[in-house]
Amino acid sequence: MNREEVLINIRKIVRAINLENKRIQKQFGLSIPQLLCLNFLRNKLEKSANHKEIKDYLNLNASTVTGIIARLLSKGLVEKIPSKTDKRIVSVKLTKACEDLFEKAPELMHSRLNEKLKLLSDQKLTQLKDSLDFIIDLMDIEAIEAAPVITSEEPI
Repeated sequence: MNREEVLINIRKIVRAINLENKRIQKQFGLSIPQLLCLNFLRNKLEKSANHKEIKDYLNLNASTVTGIIARLLSKGLVEKIPSKTDKRIVSVKLTKACEDLFEKAPELMHSRLNEKLKLLSDQKLTQLKDSLDFIIDLMDIEAIEAAPVITSEEPI
């Protein structure tokens, strides 16, 4: 494999992510981070989480998560529930309207990849991580936030 093939493969990955994001946006009016946020809440036992838990899961900054939650609130897919013991603490909880969405939403590339990564041996997973770390180092992008996908919601 030569350098050009490596670059082509990276472009294929980026293009696949962008195409999926556009498809989800067009079909459901949601960005992939919004859908990942909803899926995170769906998988929680109490179907809710606080802002920090969502921020940590999505690996995004607080202001971006605030924007994601605001858009989900405006679409009626989540609601804010204040803590009974401390009014400064607010949980984000799924609404009934969100249940219909999950019946229609396709499985994300993120989820499919995660399932396939679970099947890899520790050795293969380490090898893959080392290779990706090397590419990140070559591109000098270590400081870039590790958002779940590339989206228009992120500042440039």
